[in-house]
Amino acid sequence: MKTFAATLFSFCLFAGAAAAQTPVGGANAMVKPEDIHAVAPALEGYAQKFVVEDLWKRPGLSRRDRGIVTVAALIARDQTIELRHYLALALDNGVKPSEISEIITHLAFYTGWANAMDAIPAARDVFKSRNIGRDQLPPLSEPQLPLNEAAEKQRATRVGEQFGQITPSLVQYTTDALFRDLWLRPALAPRDRSLVTVSALIATGQVAQITYHLNRAMDNGLTKEEAGEVLGHLAFYAGWPNAFSAAQVIKDVIEKRSK
Repeated sequence: MKTFAATLFSFCLFAGAAAAQTPVGGANAMVKPEDIHAVAPALEGYAQKFVVEDLWKRPGLSRRDRGIVTVAALIARDQTIELRHYLALALDNGVKPSEISEIITHLAFYTGWANAMDAIPAARDVFKSRNIGRDQLPPLSEPQLPLNEAAEKQRATRVGEQFGQITPSLVQYTTDALFRDLWLRPALAPRDRSLVTVSALIATGQVAQITYHLNRAMDNGLTKEEAGEVLGHLAFYAGWPNAFSAAQVIKDVIEKRSK
């Protein structure tokens, strides 16, 4: 049995080595350890020092949550070559197959249908390799979580007043498909669904949407310490500019909630 550090080091550096997507008419994109060493030895060193030996061991965010954050960022950014490995790592750290299924479905709405479809082959291969069948995945329809009617009415009224005359379809789908359906699916806890959403927004630089969704995340149980760790984690997986672009927004939310 490989240690967590050894497994993570393999995932961080050599994510395309055995299971990269195969383009039509092309060969597998193979990234071998010796290739990394030959091309970017400094990258190898940084990955070992900062990602393997520090980032994934930090106590402010569980390894399970780091798996969710990383998978959400990769899907949001349509970075599918590494996705198989981080899906496997997420499963190893306690994320359920049903939760992965819901993460992909959720991100179809928040990062685009095509990104979710691009994640399907990676998840299919990982599920198949672990004998994960339909019986472990959430059904199309099941009893929903309870809806906070007052909060939803307030949200719907605000959005309707702002945009109802401009784009009634967007307003209607936001109510019917997202907040009265998707967000009420029980296979992904509200706190984790918020974590996925906030991670995707940070990873794609969608800072205008962070205030609402971070407040919702913290209402759902995400702590300010965890929010800060999400930023530090995503600096490695989505880049420093995206992390710092979100940092001021997250700081403002936390400070206002502390008053």
